Amino acid sequence: MLTGDVRPTTLSGIKSLAAQLRKERGIKHANALDLAAQAASYSNFRNAQRVFLQREQEAPRPYVLLSIYWCDKEQKYTCGRETLKIELSRPILEICGRYALKKIRGFGNLRMVADDHFVCDALATSQAYARERLCTAERSVRFMEHTGLRPPRSSREAHPEALVRDQLPNRDHATAWIDPHSDQFILVDEPYGDAPDEVKRAAWTVRTGWRIAKTAWPGMYSPYNCDLYVATDAKSGYDLDALVAKIDAMPAPLVVENWAGESSPSWDTFVSPLARTAQDVRRARCRGTVYPSASATSVPYSYQLGSTRRRPVGELGVAGHIEAGSIIKAVLMSRHRPGGVWNRLSSLRSTLEDWLELERRRGELNGPEFFQVYYGDTIANKDHLEKTRSREGLISMLGELKAQLQQAYSDCAPLRQQLHRIEMSMSLIKK
Repeated sequence: MLTGDVRPTTLSGIKSLAAQLRKERGIKHANALDLAAQAASYSNFRNAQRVFLQREQEAPRPYVLLSIYWCDKEQKYTCGRETLKIELSRPILEICGRYALKKIRGFGNLRMVADDHFVCDALATSQAYARERLCTAERSVRFMEHTGLRPPRSSREAHPEALVRDQLPNRDHATAWIDPHSDQFILVDEPYGDAPDEVKRAAWTVRTGWRIAKTAWPGMYSPYNCDLYVATDAKSGYDLDALVAKIDAMPAPLVVENWAGESSPSWDTFVSPLARTAQDVRRARCRGTVYPSASATSVPYSYQLGSTRRRPVGELGVAGHIEAGSIIKAVLMSRHRPGGVWNRLSSLRSTLEDWLELERRRGELNGPEFFQVYYGDTIANKDHLEKTRSREGLISMLGELKAQLQQAYSDCAPLRQQLHRIEMSMSLIKK
């Protein structure tokens, strides 16, 4: 039986309660709707509809703000800021996750500084280039908003075997997408208008069992210069026509010629409405407009304006780097190394080589000797070769490497990032 304390708080809740009342009391649906609305403290159902509609109209529409700062050396070092407001149908993080946005064209260099604001820390080379990048980001968001597609989570998800074996002919400016409702892989290809060989593409669809369709929407990469195609495995039964219909129904893409953002002739820090605390305001500063300084635990790679890369205080030393390089190369060459370890350790050794370059003294590791530390095919410590024969050996070596880095460097964000790569590699090897 219906209890007397049921108080719906939404219009759908009122409708649900009305259905229950109609079933239990055998009354007309219209009467049940009025009773349910009264239980929610409204005079009747029509009154409830009016109130909820008014609330929807008064509620702020979701939006996101994107800012890029610029400095034009060709125009006597004039500088400024471009900010674009994108109104959305739902919050940006419901359209695409925070970290997945990094994989989207136009968002790779944007940092989330508030719930409604992203900032690029690298200075654009001109006002026109800053606007173009923001328009590109807007087109990417619009594409996700209207299609519901998201970027792949992993390299494996982004590269189906069929495309690895037989690539789409004349493929250009292609991006990989996933339909989250079916996990279907979608290839978006944006070649220049006259580039694709339709005969070769038709033969490709026969060979692979895939289907490709051209859309009417001008595209994300370079609207009106490139055409946008979508392709997927036809054997899955995926409704590609429905996806094409969604894309064709999209509004015209934003281009620089129709710039509708805010332009400032200075590097004033743009603070968004949802930046409420002092920390939010500091976070909103573009790092490219600030001269870096050293701290107790880390130092900048360079003290030039806009330099954002940092490294830990401390030195591993030449001998330590040679040992680290020997471990990394040994792990990478092992047949017990999972595929996911390659990307993590490749990023690690690239960073450590940068640190070695900044740490070494004049005359140390000149010429090819420097390259051999992290990228040569020689393993300095032969004991490492012995350990490559088992997963336990790989984990042991990576544990040694982690301890060496912790002992040599101060605890800071740049070091923790490298330690995380080691820890993730160890975790993958254990599986």
